[in-house]
Amino acid sequence: MEEAQRRALRRGRRRLVEAMDVAALWDPLEERGLFTRPMIEDMQSAGSRGEQARQLLIDLESRGKQAFPTFLSLLRDTGQGSLATMLLGECQGPLAPPQTPALRPVELGLGGEKHNKGVNFSERLSIPVQAESERPQVPPTPAWGSAVDKRSCDLVYELKADPCGYCLILNNVNFSSNSDLSPRGGSDVDCQKLEKRFKALCFRVLTRHDLKAQEMVLELQNLARQDHSALDCCVVVILSHGCQTSHIQFPGGVYGTDGKPIPIERIVNYFNGSNCPSLRGKPKLFFIQACGGEQRDRGFVVDCDSPGDEAPGGPLESDASPFQSPPGDTDEPDAIASLPTPSDILVSYSTFPGFVSWREVSSGSWYVETLDSVLEQYARSEDLLNMLLRVANAVSAKGTYKQIPGCFNFLRKKFFFMCK
Repeated sequence: MEEAQRRALRRGRRRLVEAMDVAALWDPLEERGLFTRPMIEDMQSAGSRGEQARQLLIDLESRGKQAFPTFLSLLRDTGQGSLATMLLGECQGPLAPPQTPALRPVELGLGGEKHNKGVNFSERLSIPVQAESERPQVPPTPAWGSAVDKRSCDLVYELKADPCGYCLILNNVNFSSNSDLSPRGGSDVDCQKLEKRFKALCFRVLTRHDLKAQEMVLELQNLARQDHSALDCCVVVILSHGCQTSHIQFPGGVYGTDGKPIPIERIVNYFNGSNCPSLRGKPKLFFIQACGGEQRDRGFVVDCDSPGDEAPGGPLESDASPFQSPPGDTDEPDAIASLPTPSDILVSYSTFPGFVSWREVSSGSWYVETLDSVLEQYARSEDLLNMLLRVANAVSAKGTYKQIPGCFNFLRKKFFFMCK
């Protein structure tokens, strides 16, 4: 779908959601091949008529070049011609032509002209450049570290909406008896800290507790199907037991309370540009407090003056679970090229893939406790990646058994949180 057509759908979305008769469109949409029956049933499960209409408009953007004209045709065929006319008007609305400054040629002598006075004028180079008076005025560079400096840069995501986005927290503490997974004491402490922190960072926080794997998937899908057009970013936090999984892009998995794993890769891909059009070009942040495997790291001796933190006073628990590779689940080279590029995505892991992640019953996990502290101290002045370095450095110094958080970063710009 062309950008002008996407823009028309977004401009007309409010009127379409209010007035469109989606019930009359479902069968024609399937007959014309825009959507399959499972896709339509998925959209019908979004809720009310208005919510179904909104989901249809979002999904329509990813249905190819013929989606827009076919949709207009179906609107007319079902007696909704006024909506088709409105959309066509939005699509053909005048666009301001780009302002190109006047250019004039400047003569440049060839490199050897100084020593070869026989060079003719026709052999000189004429290169169009802007006149001095027409060149854009570049403002003076502000002092490093100032608020203007960090947010006026072209390579910084804009966060202007309030709230700036949703923050979904999935907190699994109690697991079924046949899952062989122990209760995650201290996770409620983590959850409360992050609820308070992300509210202070201007997010609308949604918290869900003790969900089975399929329930977690439904919550994630519901969030991805929301209209994020008026928002600037999205955050997902998962607090659960974890494991290793086969993967192509993002390693690891997290467990539902029924002991069934969900690959991190699957979770992230619900929010990519193909599956969540209203978050295209906007930062999508994932924070995973779960084990990456069963290995325990005792670290190694270093010659330095930096004192390590004393071993914590409370009993330590881990979020580990054995890796079980499902039969026939292999990474085929052909599958890699077919995946959408995970742009504007950052996944922060509490521990290195393959290793356990430590948690105390009284104070919560090392990772969340440190992340919350760093956000409290530095969110007003530092970008996210810099703060995650601080988290990694602080966590790596803790305890007898070692742990180091890390991230998979596909952000295109720096990310600065909003602060109340």
